[in-house]
Amino acid sequence: MTAVHEPPAGSPPATAPPVKTPPVARGRARLARRLTQLYVGLVLFGVSMALLVEARLGVMPWDVLHQGLARRSGLTLGTITVIVGVVVLLMWVPLRERPGLGTVSNVLVIGVSVDAALVLLPTPDAVWARAVLAVAGIVLNAVATALYIGARFGPGPRDGLMTGLVRRTGASVGLVKTSIEVGVVAAGWLLGGTVGVATVVFALTVGPLVHVFLPRLTVVAPAPSARSAGGSR
Repeated sequence: MTAVHEPPAGSPPATAPPVKTPPVARGRARLARRLTQLYVGLVLFGVSMALLVEARLGVMPWDVLHQGLARRSGLTLGTITVIVGVVVLLMWVPLRERPGLGTVSNVLVIGVSVDAALVLLPTPDAVWARAVLAVAGIVLNAVATALYIGARFGPGPRDGLMTGLVRRTGASVGLVKTSIEVGVVAAGWLLGGTVGVATVVFALTVGPLVHVFLPRLTVVAPAPSARSAGGSR
């Protein structure tokens, strides 16, 4: 008979080796998270726009232009947002910027989302309630921006315009961003868009808020293997 060897008394029980998730499965899970995060972020971005519109204390800089064009044309805010996004995307051509899935999705999803949210959201009269909507809109916009940027599917058309101009002109990001936003606010205000305290608060706070949320919401790219990193021939 074959002897059965018992483990020594007091020794820890044997455990099965951990099951490793195959790289393909990990890649699919990461892609699913990125896609979900992209589209959740874009939908929430549209909701944040609608919150600021309903607050009636001023809207985001680009939405001053969107709102002014919407009032002049009779089209919905979402439709104008899509049209302006397409026009801005065409401006990428001479700048030789390359759009990604997130860029195209940004143009389409946000416009639909803001129109749907404007139908569903209330329009409060009390100043305190309007202030709450404005603050919620600003914070939600920062979260939404971090979500869709963190998904790493490409910048929105307006952000791509800024980075393209920075690359082509050599000017600083701050100068280019400020110049663009001052221009669209001025044009939108002349067309009847709403400029108010929330516009100023948004301009001053959304950048620092995105800076806080973005590291927490960025989907980290997988570390390169030894082969892809050049460790093997």
